[in-house]
Amino acid sequence: MNILKFETNYKRKLFFNKSNSSYKNYSEKIENEIINIYPEIKYQSIIGFGGAFTEATGYSLSQLPKETQEQLINEYFSENFAHYSLCRLPIGSSDFSQKSYSYSNKSDLSDFSIEKDKKYIIETIKNAQRINPNIKFLASPWSPPKFMKSNKMLVLGGKLLDRYKQTWANYLVKYIKEYKKENINIDYITVQNEPNAIQVWESCLYSPDEEKDFVTNYLYPTFKVNHINTKILIWDHNKEKLYSRTKQELNTNKSLEAISGIAFHWYTGDHFENIKLIHEFFPGKLLIHTEGCTGYSKFNPNDEVHNAEIYAHDILGDLNSGVNGYIDWNMVLDYRGGPNHKFNYCNSPIMINKDNSNYIKNLSFYYISHFSHFINPGANRIAFSRYSSDIEVTSFKNIDNSIAIILLNRNNFNKEYNIVINNMVIHDNLDSHAIVSYLIK
Repeated sequence: MNILKFETNYKRKLFFNKSNSSYKNYSEKIENEIINIYPEIKYQSIIGFGGAFTEATGYSLSQLPKETQEQLINEYFSENFAHYSLCRLPIGSSDFSQKSYSYSNKSDLSDFSIEKDKKYIIETIKNAQRINPNIKFLASPWSPPKFMKSNKMLVLGGKLLDRYKQTWANYLVKYIKEYKKENINIDYITVQNEPNAIQVWESCLYSPDEEKDFVTNYLYPTFKVNHINTKILIWDHNKEKLYSRTKQELNTNKSLEAISGIAFHWYTGDHFENIKLIHEFFPGKLLIHTEGCTGYSKFNPNDEVHNAEIYAHDILGDLNSGVNGYIDWNMVLDYRGGPNHKFNYCNSPIMINKDNSNYIKNLSFYYISHFSHFINPGANRIAFSRYSSDIEVTSFKNIDNSIAIILLNRNNFNKEYNIVINNMVIHDNLDSHAIVSYLIK
């Protein structure tokens, strides 16, 4: 039995520090500080973990020296590092684009072109695919073109006009086909990024009935006619309405057939119970966290641990509630937290320094990697019990039968523990404000 331990502890300056752990045979006399792991009890499978290929990410990356670019991409996609495997793409521009744009501005779509994406988004994707050719992609539109919308703008909400619903479905098919020509398969698509928000950047509103109508009567049938197997996900907004929105849309046989799952963001709190409710009432539907980020803090070391723990707590809660995939927001940003054409700056796990000579890995990079590195695509969550809520826990069994266990301590005190798995006990101590992963082979 080989047990590897990886620890990230900011105060001790340990960043993914690797060591070997010992174990002893389980004794019935060991009763306290126990975390039980039950590999025989399996739950949902994992698609992957990752981040978003925004134009801001591609542009920021391009400012680095070539060798440094390659090193950074390797940190995200190599199996020796974060090993990202599920990534998000904006369809057209988002707030993290250099400017607003659509692929077509004509009602017959005769001018449709993804040329604008090629320099920063597609080139970055191809560099990542050279390291991990098995990346899966989820794509999300921030807005239909201006001419299709009620407010005639990409920004400030507005709605998709009824007379352009089929045109918009055709537009999304063209997007998938054009990306396919670049050897980028769009495995999943969401109907609309944040359909309940009027933003000063690209946005569009959908009521539950409007989203359901578009999917069941336009997008899904158009996918079928064009032999497109891309899975359609709804909502793509915050968790507080996750269950109520799903209940309103998955209420017919047509919508149950057309809609493969639900996407969501984290910006309004945990609401892990909503994820569990969807599993209970809509079993078999995919659940993917598609966006989350922390506010820009100018590399303030006092915020590093707090920001990293926001990620780890949310990932743990989502996984234990039944999520199938977890996608962060921008993978790389400049030292300001951009570029962003609406000055909506934020943090990313990796940021470029001011003179564009190198990059800085925020603590969140390491915390996310404790999940993405050890929990591989196809892994199943397995059951556990813990003696205290002071230690947050999740556990998975990978396809190769290795067991991944992640422990998080967000408290100001240390916690002792005994991991019990089959007839084996691992005794250790979890420092305050630290995260630890075990890989048992």
